[in-house]
Amino acid sequence: MPAMNLGMSDRLRPIHAALVEMIRDEIAPLDDEFLAEVDKGNRWRFTPRQREILEGLKSRARERGLWNLFLTDHPEGAGLSTVEYAWLAEEMGKSHLAPEVFNCNAPDSGNMEVLARYGSPAQQARWLRPLLDGKIRSAYLMTEPDVASSDATNISMSCTRDGDDYLLNGEKWWATGAGDPRCALHVVMVRTAGEEAPKHRRHSMLLVPADSPGIEIVRAMEVYGHDDAPHGHMHLRFTDVRVPAENLLLGEGRGFEIAQGRLGPGRIHHCMRAIGMAEKALDMLCRRALAREAFGRKLAQLGENHDIIARARIRIEQARLLCLKAAWMMDRGDARAAAPWISMIKVEAPRIALEVTDQAVQMFGAQGLSQDTPLARQWTALRTLRLADGPDAVHRRQVARAELKRHAQEPL
Repeated sequence: MPAMNLGMSDRLRPIHAALVEMIRDEIAPLDDEFLAEVDKGNRWRFTPRQREILEGLKSRARERGLWNLFLTDHPEGAGLSTVEYAWLAEEMGKSHLAPEVFNCNAPDSGNMEVLARYGSPAQQARWLRPLLDGKIRSAYLMTEPDVASSDATNISMSCTRDGDDYLLNGEKWWATGAGDPRCALHVVMVRTAGEEAPKHRRHSMLLVPADSPGIEIVRAMEVYGHDDAPHGHMHLRFTDVRVPAENLLLGEGRGFEIAQGRLGPGRIHHCMRAIGMAEKALDMLCRRALAREAFGRKLAQLGENHDIIARARIRIEQARLLCLKAAWMMDRGDARAAAPWISMIKVEAPRIALEVTDQAVQMFGAQGLSQDTPLARQWTALRTLRLADGPDAVHRRQVARAELKRHAQEPL
């Protein structure tokens, strides 16, 4: 195995420093104001102040070259490796607005990678260009309400050929970003073959304009009572939605190939942002423990708080190193070899970040549950991440299968 360098490269250091400074001084201070605007007027439309905040920050980020940093092998990116970008994703996890400000937000980043890797020139001109410019948003539609979507071979949205078009019928839910008024594109996993086809050749990926006739927003899904407006996680119904056959990606039966190419890097990005959230929570926990007194002593000196802080630091460091190794494995170009490492970090990073965040909530007491700190919102996002892109049990299964395969005589 070649030498493994997981540290910051010389080319990354100035980019990292500029990004940290912008998040700290310009972006994070506006998070609360942006979110407070959601309840003013229509929750699914941006207020003038929200538009002013977002567009002003995005314009400054682009002027500084802090734009599309996630693209590892595309001329529009910064030429960074996955390991290098992972360090930046961690910092973005410390601010609600930061991922979008740098045009590195999910699900757009994954959809851009799909279009850059698999899209035709016409598809790239129509969809990739405005996404790269941050002019539109997109959604990724895979999960369905009536099947166990953690086994993606269950995906059942009907897609039948009708002349030069496909007709789509069925429902999708947890379509993150589909509520955003700027969402112009749905990247949709559909079933195009029957039982006669091999299990992983029955599905395809289609580019569906979000304003196509026959698409109905059934409802906004709530996460612990919150709808995440104006971005949202929507439940959609497709009724005879007509999509030009030219909107098919790669070809019929290649949906799994595309999905795996999309999800690998995206899971690493999610996990490094989770580590950033954990760092933010630990920072808040320590500051609170040193500033607050009870029973005549600082909170840091009460109970097992020293042990809680020590465990948090140890586990964050472990998670970061595991995530960086997964990124390094991805950079080697063998997605199959990287897969178990990505599954490992997909289990561990959200769980560790959730645990640290929960301890910070505990340190803040009732205030930690309220809107007065970002901890409750962060806890909700991290709990969601333990299900997004595959639940823990599915990823543990993949890790175990890879481990057992090394010892088994027969294929598993």
